Amino acid sequence: MKVSPILQVFIIFCSLTTGSANLLPAQQIGLQLYSLRNQFKTDVPGTLAKIKDWKITAIEGGGTYNLPVEEYKKLLQQNNLQMVSYGAGFEELQNNPQLVADNAKAFGSKFIMCAWVPHKGAFTIEDAQKAIAVFNTAGKVLKENGLQFCYHPHGYEFMPFEDGTMFDYLVKNTDARYVNFEMDVFWVKHPGQDPVALLKKYPKRFLLLHLKDRKPGTEGNQEGHAPDETNVVLGQGDVGIAAVMKEAKRIGIKYCFIEDESPTPVEQIPQSLQFLQSLK
Repeated sequence: MKVSPILQVFIIFCSLTTGSANLLPAQQIGLQLYSLRNQFKTDVPGTLAKIKDWKITAIEGGGTYNLPVEEYKKLLQQNNLQMVSYGAGFEELQNNPQLVADNAKAFGSKFIMCAWVPHKGAFTIEDAQKAIAVFNTAGKVLKENGLQFCYHPHGYEFMPFEDGTMFDYLVKNTDARYVNFEMDVFWVKHPGQDPVALLKKYPKRFLLLHLKDRKPGTEGNQEGHAPDETNVVLGQGDVGIAAVMKEAKRIGIKYCFIEDESPTPVEQIPQSLQFLQSLK
């Protein structure tokens, strides 16, 4: 069927104005609320409204910014925001995974994520073994509650170990029925790994993504720390976001959360969305 020039222009216009959720088939661009941690300190309703203005509907969060749960849930509803992923601390998962499940289900979440394993100095085999035990146990409880647990590596898990890395050890020894992973592409790049290669290595274990780009020239480390200023607009760094998104689409990752830890997230996030809209 031949499409008229006027209709072609209309189609292009619609593709640019219907929001990021429609940009990539079977994927949804969301936001990790930590990006706006400073804005939430002074204006919770206004910050949620800003996310709505960006046409983002999927969020990853945890906690209510000192608001009553029902009041916070009402604000999410008013701004058409769905907390599809709920963040929990390691100690919460260790001490009361059922409470974590109850809190997440109150928001209608589908995933539980944890982004840090407590440790002192370098991440050791003992730290990894403790994490494996906690994650397998908590993950089973969460699965029984209809939730999927994902651990978010933070860079320190890529220390060499045996014939691979400590992260490989975590993957091998966690039960895939109960434990999977959320890749933060910055924290894979920073310790010297290749995010695309890791997605290809474990295509069935990564269920979620954090999209974050790194300022070119940034010196990496295996400590899980970097200055906030090294977070740049997606597509302007050295992580290779376009290639990551292509592979994420191929392996079926559904939720890709922008996480902008820079001092200027309100300015950077719209530019990052624009970059994602440009991807084919």
